[in-house]
Amino acid sequence: MDSAPPIPRDLGQDAYGRIRAAIRAGTLAPGLRLTETDLAARFGVSRTPVRQAIARLEAEGLLTHAPRRGLTVTRPDHAQVVELYVMREILEGAAARLAAQHATETELAAMAELIAAEPAAFTDALRLAGINQRLHGLLYLAAHNRYLLRSLEQLGATMALLPSLLTRAGRAEQAHAEHTALRDALLRRDGAAAEAAARGHARAAQKHRLAWMAEALGVPVAAPGG
Repeated sequence: MDSAPPIPRDLGQDAYGRIRAAIRAGTLAPGLRLTETDLAARFGVSRTPVRQAIARLEAEGLLTHAPRRGLTVTRPDHAQVVELYVMREILEGAAARLAAQHATETELAAMAELIAAEPAAFTDALRLAGINQRLHGLLYLAAHNRYLLRSLEQLGATMALLPSLLTRAGRAEQAHAEHTALRDALLRRDGAAAEAAARGHARAAQKHRLAWMAEALGVPVAAPGG
C-alpha cells in the first residue's frame, strides 16, 4: 500500500514563525534594516512567503516600513511603550485574577519554584530574563483562558522589542518582591489581591522603563521656570 503523500508546509506561515522568533530572540534587533532578499537568504525560502510574513508582521507592529529607511524591525517610541504597558497591566491583571481561580496546584508550585530561584540570578541578566519569561508564561497558562492567552502572546511578542532591564538599578530585587506578593495572593486563591499585585508589578516595570528611556534617549527640554 502506498503511503499517504506528505502534507505540504505553509511556507508563508513557516517564514512568519521563524522571523517572529528571531525578533523575539533579539537576533533581528530593533532598528535593524531588512529586505525581502536578505530575509529569504537568511531563512532559506523564496521571496513570496517572506513577503507574506512581512505583511503579517507589519500588521502586528513588529516590522515598520518608513520613508527613506525602508523596512526595519520596530523600535518602540515613548508613546508605544506607554500603550504597551497599559495593555500589559490590563491583561496580566486579568490573567492573575483567573489564575487565582483556575491554576492547578502543580502550576502554582512551578511558579513558586521559579520565584524562589530569582535571588541566585540577580547578577546574571540572561538567566534572570529566562526565569522571568517562564514565570510570566506560566501565569498566562494558569489563567486557563485561550482567548486571553492569545492576546498575551501577541503582547509578549511586541514587548520583546524592548531590552530586559531586570539587572539595572535594583529592579531585580524590586521585581522579586512584587513576584512574591503575587505568589502569596495566588496561593491564597485571592483573585482581587492577585490582580492588584500583577497590575502593580506592571506599573512598576513601566516606571522603570520610562526612567531608563529618559536617561538613554533624553527628554524634551522643559520650559524655564515653574
